[in-house]
Amino acid sequence: MTPLRSPSGRCFGRSSIRLGAAALVAVALLAACGDKKPAGAPGGPGAPGGAMPPMPVAVRVVQQQTVPVLVEAVGQAEGAKEVEVRARVPGVLQRQHYREGEPIRAGALMFTIDRAPFEIALAQAKAGLAQEQARVEQARREAARLKPLAEMQAVSRREADEAASQLALAEAALGVQQARIREAELNLSYTSVTAPISGITTRAEKSEGSLVSPSDGLLARIMQTDPIWVRFSLSEAEYTTLKGQRGAPVRLLGADGKPLGAAGRLNYAAPSVDARLGTVSLRAEFANPSLAVLPGQFVRAQVQSGTERAWLVPQAAVQSGEQGKFVWVVRDGKATPAPVQVGGWVGADWVVRQGLADGDAVITNNLIKLRPGAPVQPMSAPPGGAASGAASGAASGAASGAASGAAAGPAASAASTPAFAASR
Repeated sequence: MTPLRSPSGRCFGRSSIRLGAAALVAVALLAACGDKKPAGAPGGPGAPGGAMPPMPVAVRVVQQQTVPVLVEAVGQAEGAKEVEVRARVPGVLQRQHYREGEPIRAGALMFTIDRAPFEIALAQAKAGLAQEQARVEQARREAARLKPLAEMQAVSRREADEAASQLALAEAALGVQQARIREAELNLSYTSVTAPISGITTRAEKSEGSLVSPSDGLLARIMQTDPIWVRFSLSEAEYTTLKGQRGAPVRLLGADGKPLGAAGRLNYAAPSVDARLGTVSLRAEFANPSLAVLPGQFVRAQVQSGTERAWLVPQAAVQSGEQGKFVWVVRDGKATPAPVQVGGWVGADWVVRQGLADGDAVITNNLIKLRPGAPVQPMSAPPGGAASGAASGAASGAASGAASGAAAGPAASAASTPAFAASR
C-alpha cells in the first residue's frame, strides 16, 4: 500500500492514522457528555416535550355583588355665600377692625369711615326739622284764626283757603325734613361697615387712610365655607341616570384619591343642556366645619346614581386590546384572556358588568408575561398589593388554586366598596 504524504512531502504510516482516529472519537464522547441535561430541566429527560414549568401568578376569585353606580367629574368648590363688603358712603377709611383670613360673625364691625361729615349732616337735618315744626305751628294757628272769621264773612273765603293751604304745605315740608333726618342717620350708620354674613374674610382691598366711595368701595369679601358648594358638569348620557334624584349622594376626592370630609348631596341641577359642550351643570352641598375644602379648590366629585350587580377586579388586572377591555383568568390551569365590559371605578377596583362568572380566578400580576394557553399556577396575592382582595391560600395547581380562593373573593371585593355607598 502506498504510504500517505502530507503537503510537505512527509509520509504517514498506518499507526499515525489510527492514533488520529482514536483522538477524534474521544473528543466526540466528551462533547456528548457535556451536552447532557439534568432530569426535570426544560428540554431534558424529565420534561416531556420540552415544556416550561407553570408560572406562579396571583389571582382574585370574584363573585358577583351589589356595587354602587358611580359617575365621576372634576368640580370646583365655592362658598355657599360669597359677599362683597363695600363702602356705602364716601369718606376716609379710618380703621380696620378685623383680622384678615379669619372667621367673622354676621354684624361684627369690620371698618370705620370718618363720621364727622355725616354727624354734621345729621345736625343740620335736625335743625331744619325744628324750623319746619315751627312753620307748621304758625300755619296751624293762622288757619285756626281765619276759619271762624271766614264763616262769619269777616274775611274773604280766599284768605281762609290760603291759610289752610299754607298749613298743608308746612306739614308736607315737615315730613320731608323728617325723611332727611332718617337719611342722615342711615348715612351715619354706614360709616360703621359690618359683616353682612358669617364666614371667612379675605384680605382688605383698601388700607387705612384711603378715600373710598360707593362707586369704588370694595373693601373685602366674605365667603361662607360651611356648608360649601361644589359645581361640576356631567354629560347628557351620564345625567340621564340622575334624573329625579335631586338629593343623590356625592363624595369628594382629593388629588390622592382619598375622600375629603363627609359625603354631601346634590342641591341643584341646571334645567337645560349646555349647547356648546353638551353637558348639564350640577351643584352639591357639603358640610365643611374644618375647612377640608377651600373655595376655588379643584376636586373630584363622585355621584352615586344607584346600584347594580357586577364583579370587582383590581384596576391593574384590566387591560386593553384590539377588541376592547379584557382580563386574564385561570381555566384548566392555563391563562385565558376574557373580554369584559367595564363600568366605573369603586375604590381601587374596576366594575366589570359582563364577561366574568362567579368563581373565576382573575390573574392580577405578571400580566406582561402571559400568553394565551400558557400554564400558570395560582398563588395567594400579596397583602396590600394591587390585588388586595385576591383569594387567600396557595394552590398546587390551577383547579386547587381556584378552589382555595373562592371563599375569600367576595369579602375582599366588598372591602373596596366606598363607605358612603355601603351606608345606603
